[in-house]
Amino acid sequence: MSVAAIIVAAGRSARVGGEIPKQYRMLLGAPLLQWSISALSDGGVSAIVVVSSREHEAWRGALASQAGLALVDGGATRTASVRAGLDAVGEADVILVHDAARPGLTPAMVRRLIAEVEAGAPAVAPALAVADALARTDDKGRVRGDVDRARLHRVQTPQAFRADVLRAAYAALPEGTAFADDLAVVRANGVEALLIPGAERLMKITYAEDFDVAERLMRETTITCVGNGVDAHRFGEGDFVTLCGVRIPHSKGLVGHSDADAGWHALVDAILGALGEGDIGAHFPPSDPQWKGADSERFLRHAAELAAKAGARIVHVDVTLLCERPKIGPHREAMRARTAEVLGLPLPRVSVKATTTERMGFLGREEGLAAQATATLQLSS
Repeated sequence: MSVAAIIVAAGRSARVGGEIPKQYRMLLGAPLLQWSISALSDGGVSAIVVVSSREHEAWRGALASQAGLALVDGGATRTASVRAGLDAVGEADVILVHDAARPGLTPAMVRRLIAEVEAGAPAVAPALAVADALARTDDKGRVRGDVDRARLHRVQTPQAFRADVLRAAYAALPEGTAFADDLAVVRANGVEALLIPGAERLMKITYAEDFDVAERLMRETTITCVGNGVDAHRFGEGDFVTLCGVRIPHSKGLVGHSDADAGWHALVDAILGALGEGDIGAHFPPSDPQWKGADSERFLRHAAELAAKAGARIVHVDVTLLCERPKIGPHREAMRARTAEVLGLPLPRVSVKATTTERMGFLGREEGLAAQATATLQLSS
């Protein structure tokens, strides 16, 4: 089944305050919104629509380069924003709707919701049972009665739907009608909804102090792994080299079984190292003729897929190229962009830089070039 998602991110964040809307503020090294994008993507969602505001152009622009991601303008209410997302999401069998203010989403939760819809549930959402005593008050805060908390739940997102069910509910909705969430929209159209166990880390960030709570919850359930990689290739005949996916004119070529892209080879080893999955040679043996002349993009995508299957999220990569020539500076931004594209990362999370060995050693004699890379991944503990 094809799966798409809508992330509602058009709010003004008035209760959080600050100059930057909360969905773009940093949380554990990544923008709040990016946590949800990555979890949905790693959980099996192939197309994601982020519904944001034109007022957020200064912050949302960095998202546009991510594969499978579309940006649309939201409406005056949450319901209007989801309607705008539905118009942009395209064909899908399952649609998830998620609040950007809930960064604690995990790929495992995404997969569980998708599985429930595939098993026959027309609408499903995570939820937590209410544990505290409940009281009804008047407008002055005086208690006027008790509320039975049995069978009461705090409903979270993402909420998952059969696409035809969600579209039909919104088509039947009178223009201008607003609901608190999308379960309410489909229930108003006569659809039965299912709740499954939610998670405390799926809390919604509403006030400034919630950032500290969310960070603590997410630190308790995630670990950070760092991997390093090194690669080197000698120069040979040719008139170009390929580094970080970019073809660079040069007086020599690089010798290697594949395309000899030392930058991406080092990065593949860094990702594999963070996962404890060996090295590039174990996955793509140079003795195997099928990899002769292969584009290293295949290797990098393979490493990214292994990370996703392990429930890991690549949050930052850093590549250092060591050579006298060719000069890397003129091609650096193109290398960053290509690497970001393949890994599905925002550009600020990709670093490519270069240095020389001050004419020392085989690099200084221009006998070849080398690369070092570091990859930072976050995994559920």
